[in-house]
Amino acid sequence: MFETAELGRKVSKQAYETAVPSLRVELLELQQTLRQADFPVIVLFSGVDGAGKGATVNLLNEWMDPRWIETHAYLEPSDEERERPEFWRYWRDLPRKGHFGLFLSAWYSPPFLDRVHDRINDTELDRRLDRIIAFERVLADDGALILKFWMHLGRTAQKQRLKTLEKDPLRSWRVTKTDWRHWEMYDRFVSAAERTIQRTSFARSPWKIVEGADSQYRSLTVATIIRDAVKKRLDGGTTQPSAVDIEIGEQPELIAGDDAAASLAPTLERTVLTELDMDQTVAKKDYRRELPKEQGRVNALFRRAREKGTSVVAVFEGWDAGGKGGAVRRLTQSLDARDSRVIAIAAPTDEERAQNYLWRFWRHLGRAGRVIIFDRSWYGRVLVERVEGFASDFEWRRAYTEINEFERQLTDFGIVLVKFWLHITPEEQLRRFKQREIIPFKRWKLTDEDWRNREKWDNYERAVQEMVERTSTHDSPWTLVEGNCKLFARLKVLRTVAEALEGALGPEPKKTKKKTKNAGKK
Repeated sequence: MFETAELGRKVSKQAYETAVPSLRVELLELQQTLRQADFPVIVLFSGVDGAGKGATVNLLNEWMDPRWIETHAYLEPSDEERERPEFWRYWRDLPRKGHFGLFLSAWYSPPFLDRVHDRINDTELDRRLDRIIAFERVLADDGALILKFWMHLGRTAQKQRLKTLEKDPLRSWRVTKTDWRHWEMYDRFVSAAERTIQRTSFARSPWKIVEGADSQYRSLTVATIIRDAVKKRLDGGTTQPSAVDIEIGEQPELIAGDDAAASLAPTLERTVLTELDMDQTVAKKDYRRELPKEQGRVNALFRRAREKGTSVVAVFEGWDAGGKGGAVRRLTQSLDARDSRVIAIAAPTDEERAQNYLWRFWRHLGRAGRVIIFDRSWYGRVLVERVEGFASDFEWRRAYTEINEFERQLTDFGIVLVKFWLHITPEEQLRRFKQREIIPFKRWKLTDEDWRNREKWDNYERAVQEMVERTSTHDSPWTLVEGNCKLFARLKVLRTVAEALEGALGPEPKKTKKKTKNAGKK
């Protein structure tokens, strides 16, 4: 694979100095045009030590306007980063739309180095690369332009480069004992690199192997590839797949998300919601007795989870006036406010619109032992955004896969994830709406949007049916809560959270009695 990057390509000083001025102007002009575009440019640099990754990144910041470039280089994860899923720090650092993001030692480095040092085998490497593929697919599907450069040196050239750097007083600090150890392991590096590149180079996120021996050739090559790729995208190139690439075999009635869907599809006679027993109730006296008991149970489990560093993410979705707020309040009453946070999700801000839609949820994930409660969540993409037409068919269709992968990363990391859909009947919703019109301290909850959403009940129910079907997995199942009786719903939520924590934490260790000096003596 790397023979073509060991040919000794060079660019003369004269040719270099002739090409650079016009290339810099083009890059700067493209940057200004990109600022108005609806996609970011993500550029990754990997490769052998001494091949010019850092020097190339520095040069791009020099040639272009650094105000619109975000540069990130990664070392070992900090304590804060270790307490969250692996990709949290990368999601946090993604560039906003219209910006460049330059990444060094990013998401490819940990699995790659683990394989080189035999900390994992090929099967585990492939599994971790599959996660990277899914991550990049989410970004590319959302429109990001992804460019990946593997900066290469042959074994002899790498040794010469390291020796040259060591002799330079201003750059000798860049050569470490680790660099020389890596050079001694050159063949293993190349083998792992070939497997990584072959498995993760796709049309929408391809690897470009760049010969790094001559800095002038390397610089012009990278800058030219970036210029041409950005220009092509701005001139109308697209990463959107064709219709046949989306998903084959779906029912035609699920294609449209608005009122058109109702005219295309027969009425859904039976759904996961229509099968719920909505007559379930709890008497007030029983509720008053059971509520403190269940809250105490949850509190004790949360304290155990805090000690073990086990985090909890609770997701609340449901109909308008379905009782989400009341259920959330009873849950937060069981927690220590210092270790819990409620995130109320509304329409995205300008900052959030400039990122992939999952970005704002990644950024809210808490540290180890914390509780994050989402009052509405990432499921808005396949619910309100689908039904109201805020997301295209392609966007909400692909979201099922993206959401499942996102949640899999949470549960694989050990986070306890609980998801609730609070369901009420149309008749109960109407009763609550009318009640809100009368009661002064509830009147603010009722909006014109609530009434409009009610008119699309069938479309929303269809969306919920598919949401549950596509995203209720073994590790992150949906809990459908019969909410016509608020008291019943609140207790069911608390019990479900407690059961999830008990499953994750296991049985509580038995307390052993301390023996005293006089124990056993008469």
